[in-house]
Amino acid sequence: MADVVLKNVQKFFGKAKVIHGVDLDIRDGEFVVFVGPSGCGKSTLLRLIAGLEDVTTGDLFIGSERVNDLAPAKRGIAMVFQSYALYPHMNVYDNMAFGLELAKSSKAEIDAKVREAARLLQIEALLDRKPRQLSGGQRQRVAIGRAIVRDPKVFLFDEPLSNLDAALRVQTRIEIAKLHNDTRATMIYVTHDQVEAMTLADRIVVLNAGRIEQVGTPLELYHRPANLFVAGFIGSPQMNFIECQVAGVGPGEVLVSLPGGGTLAVPVQPDGVQKGEAVTLGIRPDHLRISPEGVLSGRVELVEELGENHLLYVDAGQGRRLTVREPGDARHEAGSPVSLDLVREFCQLFRRTGEALPQPTGATSPAPASPDLTSSAA
Repeated sequence: MADVVLKNVQKFFGKAKVIHGVDLDIRDGEFVVFVGPSGCGKSTLLRLIAGLEDVTTGDLFIGSERVNDLAPAKRGIAMVFQSYALYPHMNVYDNMAFGLELAKSSKAEIDAKVREAARLLQIEALLDRKPRQLSGGQRQRVAIGRAIVRDPKVFLFDEPLSNLDAALRVQTRIEIAKLHNDTRATMIYVTHDQVEAMTLADRIVVLNAGRIEQVGTPLELYHRPANLFVAGFIGSPQMNFIECQVAGVGPGEVLVSLPGGGTLAVPVQPDGVQKGEAVTLGIRPDHLRISPEGVLSGRVELVEELGENHLLYVDAGQGRRLTVREPGDARHEAGSPVSLDLVREFCQLFRRTGEALPQPTGATSPAPASPDLTSSAA
């Protein structure tokens, strides 16, 4: 296996710059997920690593070798695409063996590698079937098996679950996670689905318009987003954003004025924030609480019942809609008024530039929410 290092990598298509000076170090055996909206450059970056696109400027290393000028076949990578790209006239065994046959491997080596890959992916019983006899999930496992038998330094996945239905996505995602646990191979995975990113990744790379916004573990990005873009992209449902004004600053906290007249002391470093400055408060749906003495008020627009919990969409006035996650046995009706309190330990503050204010020195990820809410109504 190998690490993958990108140093100031840029990519132009004609005069259009689509990758803007990316620096990234992917460690040996790490599972890294590229995530971002459509057109952010995540698939282009993966294709640069694979050698399917040329790096315009910068350096790309796999292991200790600079691979900018190496053909894809010589980079020691194996790629799994969104489309299965299986040969319809070949059975599963022959589809998985085909690359090894081209490489002139011995029959014994081919057989051993194909059967070991089939065992890892639990498709031993399918080796004699043709692709048309397989489900979508089974076909994707065959495509992954075809990559495994090559024993690559790095596995590359380009949205491999996009063609599967919801149940198969979950099942195949589990199998990919188990594959990484079994092989400890370096894996780079592209998806637009943040649930896949959160559940699979050792680290997530959030991309936007060809630039890296933040790199970190799933929980780092969830609890400590670097800016508004990451805060809004990571998490489902999306983080709530409330426009506020700084009412005062103190050691390790910023007091903000909330819409409607309430105030809230948010535990962040002031970092040069001035009284009267406009800021954005971010809080996730899980950390809004319905309370008779809440500091925000609104009216329930819609209730989405999800079984174990449900989502309330609350019209908080002035075009502001807040999402609240409530336990599944809570009862609310559309049109009913509600008051909301905020768990301050889970609040984020963002400046007008979009950057997050830093957490107090020594702070870690927030502890589980406490019913003690430090806020005051007007």
